[in-house]
Amino acid sequence: MISLSLIISAKSLELHLNTFFSRNTQIREEMMRQKIFLFGDSITEGSFSDGGWGASLADLLSRKADIVLRGYSGYNTRWALKVVERVFPAAKEDGGESPAAVTVFFGANDACLPERCSGFQHVPLHEYKHNLRSIVSFLKNRWPQTAIILISPPPIHEESRLRYPYIENTTGLPERTNEVAGLYAKACVEVAKECHILVIDLWSKMQQIPNWQTECLWDGLHLSRIGNKVLFEEVANKLNEESIGAEELAVDLPLIEDVDPKDPLKAFHKF
Repeated sequence: MISLSLIISAKSLELHLNTFFSRNTQIREEMMRQKIFLFGDSITEGSFSDGGWGASLADLLSRKADIVLRGYSGYNTRWALKVVERVFPAAKEDGGESPAAVTVFFGANDACLPERCSGFQHVPLHEYKHNLRSIVSFLKNRWPQTAIILISPPPIHEESRLRYPYIENTTGLPERTNEVAGLYAKACVEVAKECHILVIDLWSKMQQIPNWQTECLWDGLHLSRIGNKVLFEEVANKLNEESIGAEELAVDLPLIEDVDPKDPLKAFHKF
């Protein structure tokens, strides 16, 4: 017959082992490098170019977070909603890891005027708001603890859009206007407030800069080096608000300055 003391000892050992493995799993999760997804259109797709806002984020959060690019040139919210489940696979497919944050940056293509040369990209304002809500709802359901940051479309310099058309434009009229872009930016801000998430009103922010038409935009739509810097700083500030900025995130492995020349491996014990 198994004695009571032996059963108690076994239970105690099991408890200690469970605590040990639970704590070590927690430590490994805390040490794991975070992910931040950038989801958007061409302004996101090109964000890793020289001086791009995505590249600047990767540099700022080097060794602390992986910046994962999910940019799709020309996409609007209708198309983004169509592919969002493929862009962000279910937990069982990606190991169950939740990203620290996701930026959602659509609207510049939705705001194309329906009767102009890029009308096939146009999404009506009411549908744009509905699609944004649906994308946010999807992300919240998939990753309840993940910070979501909406980014409004940028302002439009119509004269430059005529000089740099992407498809044949025989009308002599720009496919986008700053006034309409502003309506979509306002709608983006409204959706963020409804959903209680962070938002960057890029349309308003950039127009506070003198000569924004050529300082912040190189073709009347896409961001110049200065425009990229503006957006990078705004995103970095929002991450700081969520305590997932450069100062808050820990490095995932020892820094060289933490390695003792007399006992180099000591620094790796806690990792």
